[in-house]
Amino acid sequence: MHIPKNELPAGGLDPAIAYQIVHDELMLDGNARLNLATFVTTWMEPTADKLMAECFDKNMIDKDEYPRTAELEARCVRMLAGLWNAPSTHEAPGCSTTGSSEACMLAGLAMKRRWRHRGGKGKPNLVMGINVQVCWEKFANYWDVEARLVPMDGDRFHLSAEEAVKLCDENTIGVVAILGSTFDGSYEPVEEICQALDELQAKTGLDIPVHVDGASGAMIAPFCDPDLRWDFRLPRVASINTSGHKYGLVYPGVGWVVWRDTAALPDDLVFQVNYLGGTMPTFALNFSRPGSQVVTQYYNFLRLGFDGYRRVQQSCRDIATSLAGQIAELGPFRLLTRGDQLPVFAFTVADGQPFSVFDVSNGLRARGWQVPAYTFPANRTDLAVLRIVVRNGFSLDLADALLTDLKQMLPALSTLEHARQGPVSFAHGT
Repeated sequence: MHIPKNELPAGGLDPAIAYQIVHDELMLDGNARLNLATFVTTWMEPTADKLMAECFDKNMIDKDEYPRTAELEARCVRMLAGLWNAPSTHEAPGCSTTGSSEACMLAGLAMKRRWRHRGGKGKPNLVMGINVQVCWEKFANYWDVEARLVPMDGDRFHLSAEEAVKLCDENTIGVVAILGSTFDGSYEPVEEICQALDELQAKTGLDIPVHVDGASGAMIAPFCDPDLRWDFRLPRVASINTSGHKYGLVYPGVGWVVWRDTAALPDDLVFQVNYLGGTMPTFALNFSRPGSQVVTQYYNFLRLGFDGYRRVQQSCRDIATSLAGQIAELGPFRLLTRGDQLPVFAFTVADGQPFSVFDVSNGLRARGWQVPAYTFPANRTDLAVLRIVVRNGFSLDLADALLTDLKQMLPALSTLEHARQGPVSFAHGT
């Protein structure tokens, strides 16, 4: 039977046949559990899977018809506000989103609107490191904001306080600090950036807020680095986002954004919508979307609690640092980071080796592993690296299997005469 692939079939199929056709084609995808490129959750407990399936048909926007789902969303916001040390968990506005990209867009819009309310004129700008996720460049493009990107320099692979302040002026709507760079897993110095902006305000009067893009780190640092000051304990931090579908441990896609207080979220960005029998406030780019991820986020918060999240995240970090150390001991590789901030580390091929990071990535892919190889952005385009993300479900046994495969590849790699050049196609922050 001929099944058209690019046009609607004239007639239907038996459900079992349609399922088998789709199922068989998807077998050619990579194994999600062996995808060490992605930050996105690839494993949840069977009870979470069941709960998610029970909520597939619930529309998150329809809070009047699904009031308990809406309540669970509000509870999650309050839990995150408390986790991030907001002055008042009940007065810190926030919402769920489809992921960190939407959350960042909302935080950026709030910064731009607050700047306008303060009398800002001319073209607004946003200061950030060149290592930011592409959603920030999209925000700047879509909402007509100048993106002031601080390039990498030498061994500095992310934004520094000194470089951030240099680019700030009266048209700066905010500074974005990344708690966990996707390029190498390192934290940006949020407290130092805030202190530098405090000093700038004392000298010039410029009051520039900070948004913390904690897509990954905002669900790592509270549990593994409780003494690190990066959140609402710093008065200059106006808003924080995270990806529930990354280290929030939920399948894609759900994100969260929380503002420190109602003053940080301008009222004129919040819409009152009369929809399906009820009036509700909404501040989001998307309208209809599933409630299942929000429900399972709440499930995870109840199921794990603070201590459970701490154990999961610390286990990921322990596996990352152990694996990084063992890769360094092999000899042909040089670590850039060790996985001791985000459970993520980057490494490159040591000088004098006859192979490149791209050869290593291809060799691992042939064995089922997806380990991205890529070059860094300006001004370190000369540096090509491999990056490994350790997530919940990536066990010590899997780490040992990866290391064994890497060791077995080295004799063949050492005989290469011409290392392959060119990055593997790869999107940061996925």
